[in-house]
Amino acid sequence: MVHRLLRHSRCTCPSSISSNKRHIPASAITGVSAITPATSVASPVAPLTATLPSQVPLPPVQTWCPSKIFCPGAILQTVNLAELWSDPKTFVDKPTDSDQQSVLAAFAPINSTNATEGAVLSFVDDNFGGEGLELEAQALPSFNANPPFLKNVTDPLLKAFAQVVHGYWTQLIRGTNSSALCDGVKCVSTLIPLNHTFVVPGGRFREQYYWDSFWIIEGLIQSQLFDIANDTLQNFMDEIETFGYIPNGGRIYCATLSTLPLLLNIDIRANTDLNRSQPPMFIWMLANYVAASNDTSILHRALPLAELELTWWKNNRSLNVTSPYTNTTYTLSRYAVTNSAPRPESYLTDYMTANDPTLGTPLDEPQRAELYSELASAAETGWDFSTRFVSRPLAGGTNNTGSALRSLNVKNHIPVDLNCILYKSNLILADIYSSGSHVNSTAAAQHTATAASIRAGILDLFWDPSKLAFYDFNLTSNSRNSFFSVATFYPLWVGIIPDELMSSSTNAFGFFSSVNMALRRYNGTYPTTFVNSGLQWDAPNAWPPHQYITMQALMALPDNVSSGAIPQPPKGKSGFALVPEGQLGLQENDLLRQPTSNGKNASSTGSRADINALDERWRDALARGLANRYFTSALCSWHSTGGSIPGSLPRLTDQQLNVSQSINNTGNMFEKFSVLDIDSGGSGGEYTVQAGFGWTNGVVLWVASTFGGQLVAPECPDPLVEASILNSVGSQKNVHEKWTKFAPFCGSYAGICQNVMNIENPLSPIVILFFP
Repeated sequence: MVHRLLRHSRCTCPSSISSNKRHIPASAITGVSAITPATSVASPVAPLTATLPSQVPLPPVQTWCPSKIFCPGAILQTVNLAELWSDPKTFVDKPTDSDQQSVLAAFAPINSTNATEGAVLSFVDDNFGGEGLELEAQALPSFNANPPFLKNVTDPLLKAFAQVVHGYWTQLIRGTNSSALCDGVKCVSTLIPLNHTFVVPGGRFREQYYWDSFWIIEGLIQSQLFDIANDTLQNFMDEIETFGYIPNGGRIYCATLSTLPLLLNIDIRANTDLNRSQPPMFIWMLANYVAASNDTSILHRALPLAELELTWWKNNRSLNVTSPYTNTTYTLSRYAVTNSAPRPESYLTDYMTANDPTLGTPLDEPQRAELYSELASAAETGWDFSTRFVSRPLAGGTNNTGSALRSLNVKNHIPVDLNCILYKSNLILADIYSSGSHVNSTAAAQHTATAASIRAGILDLFWDPSKLAFYDFNLTSNSRNSFFSVATFYPLWVGIIPDELMSSSTNAFGFFSSVNMALRRYNGTYPTTFVNSGLQWDAPNAWPPHQYITMQALMALPDNVSSGAIPQPPKGKSGFALVPEGQLGLQENDLLRQPTSNGKNASSTGSRADINALDERWRDALARGLANRYFTSALCSWHSTGGSIPGSLPRLTDQQLNVSQSINNTGNMFEKFSVLDIDSGGSGGEYTVQAGFGWTNGVVLWVASTFGGQLVAPECPDPLVEASILNSVGSQKNVHEKWTKFAPFCGSYAGICQNVMNIENPLSPIVILFFP
C-alpha cells in the first residue's frame, strides 16, 4: 500500500496566515464590522492527472455523524486523500450547491481505485460553495470605544494597545446568514445554525466554540458587551436543549447528528452514542456573566439546562475510581469520545496517523478504531495534542509526532482539570440555590455534597504532597502520573488549596516554583508543559487560558503564606534548584534553553541558565511578571506582524516586516505564543498557528483590567536583528528555538526601567524580563 505523506503546512511563517482583522484607530471604530469571510482556493499537491494514493477500507458508519457527504465515508476520504487544501477542515466547512442526492450522484463516477486529482477537484468545484459563507459579520450597536477598564491602565502605549484589542470584537462578531443557510433539502452543510450572535475565535475557527468562549466572555465583560455575552450563553442553552450537552464547536462533526434532523427539530437526546464536547465551562460563564451584569433573569432558563448538562457529563463521562492510597471510591470524570473514524475536520491528519507506513507496524481495523477514539477524546480535552496524555511522548522525536500520537491514552486518564471544573460547577449551583429568588435547599445540598466528594477525590488521587503538585490519575497503572503540566494550577483556581500549602510558605512557593523558574529562564510566559515534543500543547508553547489560570491560582493563595521575599537559588545554581525534587519529572538539562542575543543559548544548568533576576514578595512578583510577559507577547507579536498605533507605536519598516512576510499585514493576535520568542506566535500542531484571536483578546483585556497599573511597556525586538542572529546560527538549532534579541523596558516607552530592574545577568546584552 502506498501513501502520500501528510504535509505539515504550506505556510511556515505564522505571519503569512491570512487574517481578517485590520487595525482601526479607536476613534474610528463605529461598531459595524466590514469583514467578509474569505474562502480558500484549492491547490492540489500533485498534477491533476495523477491518480490518488490507494486507500484503506472505509471506517464504519458513525451513528453520531450520519451525513454521507461530510461524515466519514467515501466522499470525505477521497477528497482528503486528494489534499486539495493544506487544512482538512476547509472541505467540511463548505456547503453544497445542491441537494444531497445530486452531490452523491456527481461523485458516483469517481472510482476510489483510479480517481485522479483533477476529477476530485472538478467534483468539489462543481458541487460545493465557499466555506463559512453561512455566517456573516454583525454590527455591535452597544460598542463603546472607551470602556471603563481602560482607566486601570496607566501606561499610554499599553492603554492604546488594550483599546485596539477591545476594538477587535467588531471584527470577530458573527451571526447566521439566513440567505445562505442550507435547509437540508436544497443544499446541505455542517453548520449548526445559531439563533443569536456570537464571537468566533478567528482563522480556521469560524464558528462558536465551547471552552474558548469562557475567555471570550471574560473579555466581553471587561468591554461591557453584556448583550453579546448573553447571546453567547443563549446559544449554548439552545444547544443543550437540542443535544443534551454543548458540542465542541458549531459544526455537526462536533455534535451528534446531521443538519437535517436539527432543522426538523428532531429530539436526539435519547441517542446514547454521543460525540464530543469540551471542558464544561458553561455554568462558570453563566455565573461570571450574572455577577458582572446583575442580570439574574437569565437564570430562569439557564438553571434547568445547567442541570441537564451536568447530567450528560455524569451519564456519559463519569466512572467510579477506587483510590489505591485510601481505598475510598469516588465518582469522577474523564474525556472519552465514542468514535471509530477520523475526525471529519482533521480527517487526513488522523488517517495518516493511523495508516502512515513510516510509523511502524501497520494497525489493524480494531487498533485504528481505538486510535480514532483516542484522537477525538484528546480533542475533547481542548489539549489536542500534548504528551500529557501520551504513553511514548518522544517516540518519533519532535519532527514526527505521529508515532507519539499512536500511543495516546486519554480515556484511561482521570484529568485533574476536568474534575476541578466540575467541582466548581457544582459549587456555583449550590451557591445559586442557597439564596436569591432560586432557593432550593434540596438542590443546594445535593450539589454541595457532590462538590465535596469531587474535592476529596482531587486531593486523594491527584495531589502529591512530596512533590507539591497535582497530577492526573492513570487508570492503566492505577496510580498517579508523574507527568507535570500547567493543569497542576487548576485546583487552586477553583479554591482547592491543600493543607500543606496553607500551613507553610515554603511549600506554597514550592508549588509555584516552576513559574519562578520559567520567568527566570525564558523571555516569554509559562509553557503548557516543559517537554519539547513538537505537539502544540507542549513546550515551547504558552496558551492564553493557562496564563489566566496560573495568575488566578497565584492570587488564590492567602497572604500569610505568599507575602515573603522570593527565594533565591544557591550560589552557582539556577531557579531549577528551587523546584521540589521530582516535581517536573525532568532533569534540568532536559529543559529548553533560552536563545540569547549574543548568538548562543543560555547555559543548560547552573546560574547562567537564568537570564532574568526576580526579586521582592514572591506571589505578587510572579503574578505581575506573568501579566507583563503575557501583555508583551501579545503586543510584540502583533507589532512584528504589522500592528501599529498612530502617535504611540510606529509601524515597522517594510524591510523589518518582510522578515515575517507581513508587509501587507496589520498585526496578528495569535492563538498561542512561544516562551522563547515574544516576537512571534507559537508553533507545532495539526495546523498553522491561527490569528484572530478570541481567547487571546479576552485575556489581554482581563490582564489590562486586573493589572493595568502594574504593566510596563516593552521595547519589542527588532526583526532584522533577530533575522541576523537566526541566519548566523539558526542551522545549528532545533526549529522551535528561534533566536531572539530581547530588550524590554529600556527605551522610549519605559525610561524608568533602570531604576526598577535588577540587572545581574552575565549574558550581555540580555536585559531582565521582570517587572517591578
